[in-house]
Amino acid sequence: MAGNAFGSGGTTSKAANAAFKSQLNKVYAWYTGGFLAFVIVLAILEQMGLPRTWIGFIFLIATVALYAGIGVMSRTSDASEYYVAGRRVPAIYNGMATGADWMSAASFIGMAGTLYLTGYGGLAFIMGWTGGYCLVALFLAPYLRKFGQFTIPDFLGARYEGNAARLVGIFAAILCSFTYVVAQIYGVGLITTRLSGLAFEIGIFVGLGGILVCSFLGGMRAVTWTQVAQYIILIIAYMIPVVWLSVKQTGNPVAQVAYGFQLQKVTELEQKLIDDPKEKEVIAIFKQRSDALAAKLKDVPAALAADKTAAEAKLAELKAANAPVADIQAAEKALGAVPATEAAAKADWTKAKAGADASAKPLAGMPRHAAQFAGNPDGDAAAQKTFNESRRNFLALVFCLMVGTAALPHILMRYYTTPSVKEARESVTWSLFFIFLLYFTAPALAVLVKYEVFTTLVGTPFAQLPQWIADWNRVDPALLSVVDVNKDGIFQLAEMKIGGDIIVLATPAIGGLPYVVSGMVAAGGLAAALSTADGLLLTIANALSHDLYYKMIDPNASTARRVAISKALLLIVALAAASVAAQKPADILFLVSAAFSFAAAAFFPALTLGIFWKRASKWGAVLGMIAGLGTTFYYMVTTQPWLRGIFGVTSPIELWFGILPISAGVFGVPIGFAVIIIVSLITPAPKQEVQELVEHVRYPNLNTSRA
Repeated sequence: MAGNAFGSGGTTSKAANAAFKSQLNKVYAWYTGGFLAFVIVLAILEQMGLPRTWIGFIFLIATVALYAGIGVMSRTSDASEYYVAGRRVPAIYNGMATGADWMSAASFIGMAGTLYLTGYGGLAFIMGWTGGYCLVALFLAPYLRKFGQFTIPDFLGARYEGNAARLVGIFAAILCSFTYVVAQIYGVGLITTRLSGLAFEIGIFVGLGGILVCSFLGGMRAVTWTQVAQYIILIIAYMIPVVWLSVKQTGNPVAQVAYGFQLQKVTELEQKLIDDPKEKEVIAIFKQRSDALAAKLKDVPAALAADKTAAEAKLAELKAANAPVADIQAAEKALGAVPATEAAAKADWTKAKAGADASAKPLAGMPRHAAQFAGNPDGDAAAQKTFNESRRNFLALVFCLMVGTAALPHILMRYYTTPSVKEARESVTWSLFFIFLLYFTAPALAVLVKYEVFTTLVGTPFAQLPQWIADWNRVDPALLSVVDVNKDGIFQLAEMKIGGDIIVLATPAIGGLPYVVSGMVAAGGLAAALSTADGLLLTIANALSHDLYYKMIDPNASTARRVAISKALLLIVALAAASVAAQKPADILFLVSAAFSFAAAAFFPALTLGIFWKRASKWGAVLGMIAGLGTTFYYMVTTQPWLRGIFGVTSPIELWFGILPISAGVFGVPIGFAVIIIVSLITPAPKQEVQELVEHVRYPNLNTSRA
């Protein structure tokens, strides 16, 4: 056994594994106590006058340094340790590491925010993601562990006889993992900026250092033990503000129990806000703005010329009258804001109209929190169509997230790290438990925050709004902006635009907690984003170094060379992902959901049929993966605004059955299954030894050897 707490090298006896687990229990017990003590000391220092900026930097530096320390202690060049942590991670710790690997920025930051903005509709994420782990436990994890490879492309190459399926698997693993990791690094930049005050683009690369130091030095071994530490931080950070809000509002510390009572109050407040004359006044102003922008868009050249002429005339008038400098500067700014070209004007006005349309609806465009679906099944034809499409999208999203969860390469890789098939099964159970703790809390958090906003913010004079609004506006005005639209000096709900990505991070401030708790929550979000980013980057680097380089290009490469190449590729991929994230391509939740659709369409049919149908052939798998992934990608490119812009798609958006691009995998998965089955039936069957291996993996006690 190694000289550090996290062990080293190779297979060990049961007694050694028991001793190793006992050692881990002691290490992480001390670690948890130390983290709580660290937070208490910082809270005391805050009361003694420690500046908030310092608290943010201390949390940022201390947590990243902690993860770096684990990475240094767990550094390795051993292939088994680097790729699968020596296959010696106990089930409970693998479950905790999987929980952290799973609790991405989307779960920690975006989940409660989505529930806040969409109400019932956001439950699709919880149902899909947790349901996916049931599929993992039943259909994939134990069987993949029995096959014994290092990665998913490795399994595809072994099961489907060669490099064709492996190569498609490598491409798909890189595509879905890269899309996912961009979302994580975006979250890292958001949190680092909040903690340190650095510019968003700089914050991304600062946080990137924390991601790289673990996966770069120690591969899966370092990532595993870091993720256990990160899970402890993120779950403590998530729970404390929720308990506080629950006690503050209801006197009950169990937020999950108080949730139903507060939802009823929120429903009553929603009706009150819908009937509020001041809210209607603001909505009417936004409606006027939308109508004015619609008129401009009917004749863009004339409207642009008129705007420019009016802005120039106003500036000339102020200068001629020797107006105050501030007024002249404001007029110059207004002239500078006039779009330079007709194309820019059309883009700006279209975006502004979409924003005005969203704000020109009751409850700032949010649906009623408890309303199941949009529209009305008993209403007119339009209302019935809206209801049916809303329900269809809910079910499609649940399906994509469930199947995508069961096929994500960086999650399935975790079950290669356990000592046995039995512990692989047990670790899925532990994973579900650790994930359940957060997912069972997120709906309560969304309702508690919404109640706080409705009761303490709405109706407050603008001069008395809490400091957190100005702080988040400085981080990114697109995430939070507040404007006195009707000039009455009083805050109305329709006057705030808020992004779901800041709800959790702002919860401590919304609840009036000390800033140290805000720092702790940001550190928890950072842990969630870093832990998932570590696993994803490792998946990409391993796909390239192990599956592409070692298995296909240089099978004689030494262990040290393979690990060195993996580390170099990991650095390149991380920098590329950070560069994309710095462009703020789309919101976190869309990027994550796109990754799930890609994984579902590319891997789920090939993995499940490869395990449960011995007749599934090489060319069936290859063409099935290509067809499923291709269908999903095509649908996203033709229907998702950001991707349409990237690929220059100008044709009108045509949704299939009204399904939104976030659920594109619902088309790719059945096509993948159909193609694999049809092609497998018309092409030669796999070799006898491959079919016997499939039988043995599913029925280990069955004698499949030939006489």
